[in-house]
Amino acid sequence: MPPNRPNLSKIASTAIPQDGHKLHAPSALRNRDAIIRAIRPFMPATGNALEIASGTGEHVPHYGAAFPNILWQPTDIESDRLKSITARAAESGLGNILPARFLDATQAGWASAHSGQDVIILSNLLHLISKAETQTLIAQAALALSGNGVFLIYGPFMRGKNFASAGDQDFHKALQSKHPEIGYKSLQSIQMMQTNAGLEVLDVIEMPSNNLILVARNK
Repeated sequence: MPPNRPNLSKIASTAIPQDGHKLHAPSALRNRDAIIRAIRPFMPATGNALEIASGTGEHVPHYGAAFPNILWQPTDIESDRLKSITARAAESGLGNILPARFLDATQAGWASAHSGQDVIILSNLLHLISKAETQTLIAQAALALSGNGVFLIYGPFMRGKNFASAGDQDFHKALQSKHPEIGYKSLQSIQMMQTNAGLEVLDVIEMPSNNLILVARNK
């Protein structure tokens, strides 16, 4: 993690306290149906899935319901998020969501504890971490994937050197004002990291609000 990085949660996303330990992110409700539709063609019939940076935990019950024969492992680094994930999973009543676990995917070595994943999914994180941390995350994800395992990355990206909108450029500048090592990455740079990690780049899916899903597979 870059030294002296501030807590970015207030500018990166909104997490509204609700009853119990639950947190609510309005963006999760806006994008989760679109994500399900986009990833469905790449999902296996059965298997294990790791969600990195599960946040408020509002995505994983939706994934669990949409793909009931996949066992989902949500993770996060913040204790309040882990509590919210646990509460959301319990509320769903689904039996294919494992208890939330702490995971800092920007640190080397985590793949050995999460090996054999048929799917790894990550939403809205890469613009909040440094290039070096992104490289570590992608390299570890490649190691954690099973043969033909799929890596799905959702979020905002630059297209080459260009931002998709003025709002994206403004947000990038706001992030870099907090720490110069973070901010938007280009989809091409992420694909290069995936290729260097031994993954096969499969697709780039256009999503609402100028977001993308980058799809890669373990060879």
